[in-house]
Amino acid sequence: MFRIFLGISVAASLLISVSAPGQDLPNILWLTSEDNGPELGCYGDSYATTPELDALAAKGMRYRFCSSNAPVCAPARTTIITGMYPTSFGGHHMRSMVDLPEDILLYPQYLREVGYYCTNNAKEDYNVPKPTQIWDAGGKKAHWNGRAEGQPFFAIFNFTTSHESKIRVRPHEQIHDPAKAPIPAYHPDTAESRQDWAQYYDVVSKMDAQAGQRLQELADSSLEQDTIVFYYGDHGSGMPRSKRWPYDSGLRVPLIVYIPEKWKKLAPADYTTGGESERPVAFVDLAPTVLSLAGIKPPGHMQGSAFMGPFTATARDYNFGYRGRMDERIDCVRSVSDGRYVYLRQYQPHRIYGQYIAYMFQTPTTRIWKEQFDAGKLTPQQSLFWQEKPAEEFYDLESDPEEVNNLVDSKDPEVQEKLAAMRQALADWQVETRDVAFLPEAECHARAKAAATTIHAIAQDDTTYNLVRIREVAEIATRRDPADGFRLLNLLEDSDSAVRYWAATGLLIRGEEAVKACRERLAILLEDPSVPVRIVAAEALGRYGRDEDVEPALAVLQDAADFGNHGLFNAISAANAIDYVDDRAASVQAEIEALPTDFGDTYDNRLSRYLPNLKEKILADLATE
Repeated sequence: MFRIFLGISVAASLLISVSAPGQDLPNILWLTSEDNGPELGCYGDSYATTPELDALAAKGMRYRFCSSNAPVCAPARTTIITGMYPTSFGGHHMRSMVDLPEDILLYPQYLREVGYYCTNNAKEDYNVPKPTQIWDAGGKKAHWNGRAEGQPFFAIFNFTTSHESKIRVRPHEQIHDPAKAPIPAYHPDTAESRQDWAQYYDVVSKMDAQAGQRLQELADSSLEQDTIVFYYGDHGSGMPRSKRWPYDSGLRVPLIVYIPEKWKKLAPADYTTGGESERPVAFVDLAPTVLSLAGIKPPGHMQGSAFMGPFTATARDYNFGYRGRMDERIDCVRSVSDGRYVYLRQYQPHRIYGQYIAYMFQTPTTRIWKEQFDAGKLTPQQSLFWQEKPAEEFYDLESDPEEVNNLVDSKDPEVQEKLAAMRQALADWQVETRDVAFLPEAECHARAKAAATTIHAIAQDDTTYNLVRIREVAEIATRRDPADGFRLLNLLEDSDSAVRYWAATGLLIRGEEAVKACRERLAILLEDPSVPVRIVAAEALGRYGRDEDVEPALAVLQDAADFGNHGLFNAISAANAIDYVDDRAASVQAEIEALPTDFGDTYDNRLSRYLPNLKEKILADLATE
């Protein structure tokens, strides 16, 4: 049961009472927009038309290096509402409802305890359960005007105008000339790409006008000098390879903060009117910062750092990013950046970047990009998105802002020194924050259920999650070093199911030669107690085994793809595996057609399309083969 308040105990621990005489707290207004990076005039983009936000930046301050941490909405928003990395409690997958320990509150609860009137107009979409009274008012009518006289407010107004879905609406009233649209090196220069990029800038302009209306409303209400204003985008642009990818293009967002003269005492030391801050900040820092502005010491469970107010903390050297399951597709990527360099670690390198996601393929650029790849019409840089991934990527944004020249194999000693430092920084962060990346999603839930606790709790305990050891095996498994094959073979019999999972994954990654050499050992895993282990072994044998291996492998995958047998997350994983078996799945086409996809109210309804999408994709592919 989720608690709403801790009542007097929380207020007492914060040493603040709303009824205290002379209590004076700033109003705080957050203007947020969906699916847009720093493609604004105030960030130096000459193609953008954003006069309202440019004006806000001129009287406030821009943050040059702000990261959304996650490159897609629900995990990014979950980072904000908790002040924690969702990788530490299992909320990093796209729409993956997970419980938090009862002693962890969401930041609006702390604000309401000290007297704030908190409103959200109108997006939530978190990966953790929402307490009944997290907001005083929510929805499209929520507004600061509902507060009591003299009561401070915290208000969010979220603009969906710039969302990915708006890029592909036709017909469309053009604002920007597609012929002048900037086309990144990784996209083909086609009429579709130019139209989509121009339309992206168009919807950002419309969003800008909406932000201006809210700012004018604040001024007309004579509240401007009492209110600290934030504006930020919720992750990179809705264009393919920005949204959903923890590159700089998917994680870097605009952040503008305006602090009126009355509240300059709360401003950071580097605050200058019309200036730019070099401090790295991220979404994980927003909750601690807003609490600090309200005079509340951020609680210890929050992993971010306040960057203004009395509890301002020392700045980090790096921002971290994460990609887990994206809608119906399984993936695992971690990234780290210092603002100039970006390091990515791929833990599913055998999956292509551009795995088919039904929603993503509604964008014309995505479809024409894939069509041109299939037709052999792309440059090497444009082709990368449709190929398997390297284990590591390293980019210099100063010389390569579009992140297309991987420097991992550079002979430059300075580059290698920086790469080593960031590789270590990522490893340290994963251990420090207890990253649950190394457990399959279904396994996270299974271990938490077995221990009658939360994923966050099992992640803290080496007896339920031996992070350092499992991570070491995952590192070995995903680097494709042929010398590690024998070691992986021995690990197939390990007592920890997560170790067996990564050992089998390592053989799958190495392809046909490795799988056929180890087929008898993999066949044993088809009866493993762990369903995720059975699934990865079955995919390996189904894709790369001998003909006689295919039928037993498909039997395992069919069983797991029925969510009624082993749960939804195993079903999604198994359906992915069936898709990658390709035409070898033709013998069970009728069984695939019969797989159930309607789970009713058993799971969060935001997940309802993922199994149907996979099933439709598998059957469509089989029909054309």
